[in-house]
Amino acid sequence: MPSKTSAPADSIPYTAVPTVYPHNVIVLPHYRPPRPNPTLLFLRRCSAFAAVALLLSAALFFLYPSDPHITVARVGLNHIQVHSSPKLTLDISLSLTVKVRNPDLFSLDYDYLSVSIGYRGRQLGVVRSLGGTVKARGSSYVNATLNLNGLEFFLDAFYLIEDLAKGVVPFDTMTTVNGDLGLLLFEIPIEGKVSCEVYVSTSNQTVVRQNCYPLVRNPAAFVIT
Repeated sequence: MPSKTSAPADSIPYTAVPTVYPHNVIVLPHYRPPRPNPTLLFLRRCSAFAAVALLLSAALFFLYPSDPHITVARVGLNHIQVHSSPKLTLDISLSLTVKVRNPDLFSLDYDYLSVSIGYRGRQLGVVRSLGGTVKARGSSYVNATLNLNGLEFFLDAFYLIEDLAKGVVPFDTMTTVNGDLGLLLFEIPIEGKVSCEVYVSTSNQTVVRQNCYPLVRNPAAFVIT
């Protein structure tokens, strides 16, 4: 019985894959993006500029240093005495408690606190206390005592005699705080002032009335260290 033999593999018919592709070309039109609306573009730029300006204004508002707030918490009269012989002189001693408040976000180093006293526009004397530090958004109380003895009155003698007859002598006090505020590489000089009208009773040796108001100055200049 004859044996069956398998046909060789190359005898199997097949269709070759064509090497030439059909020449089908798809031409896409040139895409031109639509032109932006000039009005809309202008509004977007204005909005971005306004947002940046608002952020800068807010940062400047919170970071720009301001002068310390000075208030006179207490005024006390230690003594007052008038001498009429051999000439008209006055001895007076005042004690003040001054509140220094730092509204800034950085600590305040003040060099000194000075208190001056005057009578009818003429300065009689000045006293200075030592400096200190007030923390950011904090407050500090400073005590100062003003002792003046043998004050002579020539042009103001008539007014002083008149006030002594009334029993109340008006005085003017000026309290000043000077210092620097450290901000990165800058030292910013700051100053706070408060003026008070103090009415002193010569009969019971007390302060019968006081009127105080702060003084505002021009903005300080920046100094690079």
